[in-house]
Amino acid sequence: MTECIQESFEFPACKRRVVEANFQGGDITSDGGVLLLRQADRVLGLSDAVAHVLDDPRRQASIEHATSSLLRQRLYALALGYEDLNDHHQLRRDLALQTAVDRDELLASSSTLCRFENRADRDTAWRLHEVLVEQFIASFKRSPKKLILDFDATDDAVHGRQDGAQFHGYYDHYCFLPLYVFCGDQLLVSYLRHARIDGAKHAWAILALLVKRLRAVWPKVRIIFRGDSGFCRWRMLLWCERHAVGYIVGIAKNKRLNAITAQRQRDAQDCYAELGVKVRWFAEIQYAAGSWDRKRRVIAKIEHTDKGSNPRYVVTNLEGKPRTLYDRLYCARGDMENRIKEQQLDLFADRTSCHRWWPNQFRLMLSSLAYSLLEAIRRLALQGTELANVYVGTLRLKLLKIGAVILRNTRRVRFLLSSAYPHQQLFFAVAARLTPE
Repeated sequence: MTECIQESFEFPACKRRVVEANFQGGDITSDGGVLLLRQADRVLGLSDAVAHVLDDPRRQASIEHATSSLLRQRLYALALGYEDLNDHHQLRRDLALQTAVDRDELLASSSTLCRFENRADRDTAWRLHEVLVEQFIASFKRSPKKLILDFDATDDAVHGRQDGAQFHGYYDHYCFLPLYVFCGDQLLVSYLRHARIDGAKHAWAILALLVKRLRAVWPKVRIIFRGDSGFCRWRMLLWCERHAVGYIVGIAKNKRLNAITAQRQRDAQDCYAELGVKVRWFAEIQYAAGSWDRKRRVIAKIEHTDKGSNPRYVVTNLEGKPRTLYDRLYCARGDMENRIKEQQLDLFADRTSCHRWWPNQFRLMLSSLAYSLLEAIRRLALQGTELANVYVGTLRLKLLKIGAVILRNTRRVRFLLSSAYPHQQLFFAVAARLTPE
């Protein structure tokens, strides 16, 4: 049977002109901004650092695609919005990505990239996390006075029979439970975990390792551990107290806490009934759960609205007024949830569809490294611009997804970017700021 392949399509006419579309434009890319990723990578030395710590068991004299090339191809593609390995079946022919990866021939196929990912093991995950932490340290020109480490977990849904897939009652589906650690917008840890565990599992060990490394570089830095009620474990709080680490951590509501603040809640209810506006007060109490070793300072937010009473509790060893600590410090942890959304939605950290565990951890790390590249562009080159605080998805749309004709010969590669691109001056300013010193 003859197979018909459509090569063009006619759209409704425009001013009596025939509108026809086909894919015969030649060497044109929709990712002209990939050059900025290449610039950011060179400034950070990120892919070189990662390639240096990855083992390559292949016979070096016979390989066609070096580890550094495979890594850059995968990272840049994720940053550009290509989530699947299957995308590389055509993407490997894109001259823009080839140039960014420093090649002038076909890039690796999806099967080659799949074998690359499946080489990952426990040591790979450890070394990549070391690279992330060292990149974070290198981002400071002088010693910081204070670092706030935000811990949080999220669900990573699975849809097959991957190793370690378990049902989680809270999320009501089969998933992994990765743990993230951020300091500001910078990512330090993305650690894949089984779902059927305590949400705080391994957080204590990770905090201890981070504190040890950061204080080895900056002995006088003040470190604060911040997390929601899922990380309220008294032994972890005790460790923080013994090692001069500040903490501010949520506590889940319970009958004892509500009983202690019951009078204040009733007063707030009466005040709301009288004034008809939301009442929001703060109080401070000494509290210890039955399993704790001693009482600790707990900040209580007493709130009453048209939906009723809404108390919240936070335990801390920090000094300061309750309202200030709650509003300006604890509530700021909500921004970390936006960073996790960037990982999951914009950089496809939830594409953990490999059968084996460690390749899935490696995929999570690849998304994290791609995030580090985009975050570096935002941090180093966009401060003071209209894109200074945009999500990485918006950054991709505004700065990376640029149509361009590419002319390549033996002497030069020219990117003829779209004349209608609306952020031309910003693009050149970013490129200049990302020029290696």
